[in-house]
Formats: sequence, C-alpha cells, structure tokens
Amino acid sequence: MAELGKKYCVYCLAEVSPLRFRCTECQDIELCPECFSAGAEIGHHRRYHGYQLVDGGRFTLWGPEAEGGWTSREEQLLLDAIEQFGFGNWEDMAAHVGASRTPQEVMEHYVSMYVHGNLGKACIPDTIPNRVTDHTCPGGGPLSPSLTTPLPPLEISAAEQQQLGYMPLRDDYEVEYDQEAEALISGLSVNYDDEDVEIELKRAHVDMYVRKLRERQRRKNIARDYNLVPAFLGKDRKDRERAARRKVAKEERELRLRLRPLCQFLPCRELDELFESMHKEKALRAKIRELQRYRRNGITKMEESAEYEAARHKREKRKESKGLAAWRRGREDGREGEFAAIEHLPGFELLSDREKVLCSSLSLSPARYVTVKTIIIKDHLQKRQGVPAKSRLPSYLDKVLKKRILSFLTESGWISRDAA
Repeated sequence: MAELGKKYCVYCLAEVSPLRFRCTECQDIELCPECFSAGAEIGHHRRYHGYQLVDGGRFTLWGPEAEGGWTSREEQLLLDAIEQFGFGNWEDMAAHVGASRTPQEVMEHYVSMYVHGNLGKACIPDTIPNRVTDHTCPGGGPLSPSLTTPLPPLEISAAEQQQLGYMPLRDDYEVEYDQEAEALISGLSVNYDDEDVEIELKRAHVDMYVRKLRERQRRKNIARDYNLVPAFLGKDRKDRERAARRKVAKEERELRLRLRPLCQFLPCRELDELFESMHKEKALRAKIRELQRYRRNGITKMEESAEYEAARHKREKRKESKGLAAWRRGREDGREGEFAAIEHLPGFELLSDREKVLCSSLSLSPARYVTVKTIIIKDHLQKRQGVPAKSRLPSYLDKVLKKRILSFLTESGWISRDAA
C-alpha cells in the first residue's frame, strides 16, 4: 500500500514524491527537478508549457547530506519562528517548529546553516558599521583590566627587596609614583541626594585617579622592559662581567652608537637581539662570499676547501720567499735597480717612495712593514685616548728594526716624538 502513494517521473521513472513539477497543459505529466531543468519533452508535452510545483513537504532544502534531515516544511516553520520570536528564544522556536525538534537542535541548525553557512556568508557583511565596541575587553582597550593588572613578581632576594622597598606579593613599592594619588578618591561616597553636578565631579575624581594608576603601571612596565631594576642593583653589570661575551669589533661599536636612538623604542632585550642578528647577518654574508670564491675556483665540496686554503697559503709564502731571494741576489750582484728585490712582493704598491727605500735598506718585505706600521700607529692612538695598549709585535721584529721604523714614522709625522 505504501508503494501506491509514491509518484514517479514520466521521463526517467525516478521517485518524485517529495518534490515534482506538474504540467498545467498536459494530463498526468509530472517530472523530477533534474528532468524539468534539462527541458525534457515526452509525447505532446513541450518544455515551454506551463507548470505547477507540487511540494510534498518532505524534501530537504540543503540536500540529503545536511545534518538532521530537516524538511522544507520545517525550514519554513523555522524562518517564521525566528521572525516571530527573535534570535535566541530557542524554546519557543522549537515549539513552533514541532515536537520532533529540541531547542538545541534548532539553535545548531540555524547557526550552522543560516549564520555560518553559505547563506550567512552571502548576506552578513564582514564589517558591520556602527557596531558597539566593548571597551572592557582584555585586549588593551581604554577600560581594559590588563592596563592595571599587577605584573609577575621580580626575582630578587629579600635584601634587595628591602633595598628597593618592594612588596613582591602586591607588586608595589613603598614609595609609588604620585604617592598621593589615592587622596582623590579616599573621601568619595555615593549619596542618593547628590545633584548632577556633584555626581559629575565625583566621576571626574575617579577618572583622574584611573589615569594616575595607568601612568604608574606604565612606569613599572618600562622598568621591566628596559631592565632598570637589575641596573639599579648592579646585577646586570655583574652578569655581563661574569658571562663570556664575544669581542665587539670597532665597526660594530660604531654601529651601536649610530643606532642608539632606537633605545627609546625597543626594550633592552630586543635591542640586543637586533645587534646579534645584524652580527649573524654580517658573518653569513662573509661566509657566502667565501663559498662563492670557492665555487669560482672549481671547489664544490667543503672537504676540498681546506686543501685549497693550504695550497694558497703555500703559494703566497713561496712567492714571498722568491721575492726575498731575488732581492738578496740583486744586492749580491750589485744591481742598479734600487727596488728590484721587493717590487714583485705583495703590498709593494701600497708603499711610498721613502717607505720603499726603508724596506730595501732593512731587507723587510712590504707586507711585514705594513703590519708593523699598523700595530705601532694603533698603539699610539690608544695611548693618546688613555686606553692601555697590549698589542704584541711580530717575532721577526727585533730591537734594531723597531727603532729604525719608529724613527722613520716619527720623522714622517705618523706618530709624535713622545711616543717614540
């Protein structure tokens, strides 16, 4: 008997009991939605004939894969209920839809299909104008509790707490910023017979007190961010002396001086991380240039680089030895060329004429002379600035060579006579 109540499409013979399209001009012509949308024609029926939608109330609006199996009739009752009772009154809406639906099912179906579904995304804009902002939210708003929430206690000893006058459990100091701020509200009281002017005056006092609290908290945050408490106690200096830190080059010290204005925008830790990152970047760039040099010389593996560097060092040393041997042979043979022995050595083009004569007379290679000259001038400048010089001269520089070079630099004006 149940089979007798079913309806079938006359074109594809599919069941159309939930929803079908009936032709108003042909008798007994009922099509399923798929055949109707494809423009199916059968017998005297044509696609342009008038039609009538026959709804059994059992088809699902969102498809068979939608959760809960809501029929079109229930969907219509749900929309009527949301318009009549308003959003959130799920008990009355469930009673209006039918006894088969609970308030929880009604809420979940409406939110999932009509709010967060495709229909809600198409109808509800991303930014709603004139929406009221909750200023008491913990996101840093004007009335946010996070602005006056105590910070975690400082990790300092009891003696240091006493020296600072610090109470760790309250995150307060014995002497706070604007110590008399509480006097603004200490005498306030709410009376029912207060006039509007008195109420506004009391509100102004409370507002001034809140502003002072925020300023007090801001100063505490600055002390935490910039490590002012350890600096006051002298702990940061001891930590720096105790920790083994890398030697800072002259270029990096100059860079730190140029970037000192950033201290007003970055905390101490972030500023140190910035300098460390810049140092790593410089080291990486130098390493990349070194690898590119290896690649240009045909080296593709790191194991080959050590052998290449050793061979290059031997070649340079052999070249320097050949230059010195030629210089000695030139002197023994009595060559007229004054600089014939050192003109092919590295660093010869960096010397002046007087320096070339000096190197020739001392049998000193130009590269070694430039090294000794740099060390002597650096020591002289550090002594003038009051910095003790601890540089060590090369082992090949004896007292006679040192005295000759010092005299030459003094006569040339590179260093003063006091240093010599």
